[in-house]
Amino acid sequence: MTDSRRAIGEYWDAAAACFDDEPDHGLRAAETREAWARRVRKWLPAGSAEVLDVGCGTGSLAELVAADGHRVTGVDLAPRMVARARAKLAAAGLTGRFLVGDAGAPPVREGGFDVLLCRHLLWTLPEPERSLGAWVRLLRPGGRLVLVEGRWGGADERAAPYVVGAGRLPWGGGVSAEQLAAAVGPLVTRLRIEPLSGAAELWGGPVTDERYALVADR
Repeated sequence: MTDSRRAIGEYWDAAAACFDDEPDHGLRAAETREAWARRVRKWLPAGSAEVLDVGCGTGSLAELVAADGHRVTGVDLAPRMVARARAKLAAAGLTGRFLVGDAGAPPVREGGFDVLLCRHLLWTLPEPERSLGAWVRLLRPGGRLVLVEGRWGGADERAAPYVVGAGRLPWGGGVSAEQLAAAVGPLVTRLRIEPLSGAAELWGGPVTDERYALVADR
């Protein structure tokens, strides 16, 4: 592991204990949890799909995916996040596979998944566009990318790393829907943007920044 990835992993390891305190991370409130469950159910195909959750964190979205009968694999760079994800699904009586690894280049085989799900991860990656290409190759023909992203910082925030040793990140502060669509468009057959800023129930309250889901089919 490079020094940059080690620093990022240690940062999120340290954040694992309190990560679920954020309403949209822990999904502890019934209204927030159900709001995310409805969205995830709409974004994913019916039936039982192979779903890869990259940057899975403590497994809150993975739990929703598994509860709907899908087979979920989660990948996260932080071992403590992965440990919490495993414990969360086990406590709910659900099955999931969780791996410690670089979400930007997941340690799984190409062409093995029907859906790749990612929430609020791209801004942390040193090479986000390269990762997008890698993610598409992990999908089966006709597979789907579901990217929940946003733009919550000013451009000046990109000048300094959020983790000492991580270096400057190209999408630090988030990525706009227009910019992400331009990056994903050449990799897929079709895509759509679903605005989420006005859905206060997803975030535990109103937000004023740009938040959205990009749903794209290979």
